[in-house]
Amino acid sequence: MPAARESLLDAAFAALARRPWARIRMTDVAAAAGVSRQTLYNEFGGKDGLARALVRREAEAYLNGVERALTGVPGAAGPGERLAAAAVWTVRAGTENPLVRAVLTGCWSERLPCPALSPAPPSPTHPAPRGGQPGPPRPPGSPRSSRVAAVEPVPTPVDLLGQARDRAVRLLEAEWPPGGPVELARACETAARLALSYVLVPAPPVEVASAVRGALARNP
Repeated sequence: MPAARESLLDAAFAALARRPWARIRMTDVAAAAGVSRQTLYNEFGGKDGLARALVRREAEAYLNGVERALTGVPGAAGPGERLAAAAVWTVRAGTENPLVRAVLTGCWSERLPCPALSPAPPSPTHPAPRGGQPGPPRPPGSPRSSRVAAVEPVPTPVDLLGQARDRAVRLLEAEWPPGGPVELARACETAARLALSYVLVPAPPVEVASAVRGALARNP
């Protein structure tokens, strides 16, 4: 149920803006999404599964934003300008979205879920709702979502940084001077790491972009 899944993730993200994750109830998330609690458990297996899916979705949205920044610079902008735009996006996303910031930095506040350190979600056959007691059994014949059959890991800061770098390399390799794949990868890594430093200590976009341009000019 893709529509129900996205609605549940949207509802969980909205709830997280209002209260800490520990105080968010699955019953309230399901109600806000307009689905039953059983549908939530069928989709995610429980609260931890929902947290993992939410973090992965926000991380993927961040990476998609990196691609848009790299390809959305107007005019005949060179790779340096495109990497500067991606760095500005990274700082913006890390500043505005607490989940993106947490995945990029590895710093999870008490308000956020920390799915990387949580146990695997329970089986949707006997979901464990709030309070840790076994939930109602899955009705006979009801669909069991394959999405909760295996626990997908949440990306670490190293993972996310590497994925951002790799996407930049893929999108910029046609514009980079021939014979310079190592230099391109180094430039993308430099821009990504510099952007990460500004996620920790934010600065105006013009300063972020200028810092990336300067770093790439010193390390062509």
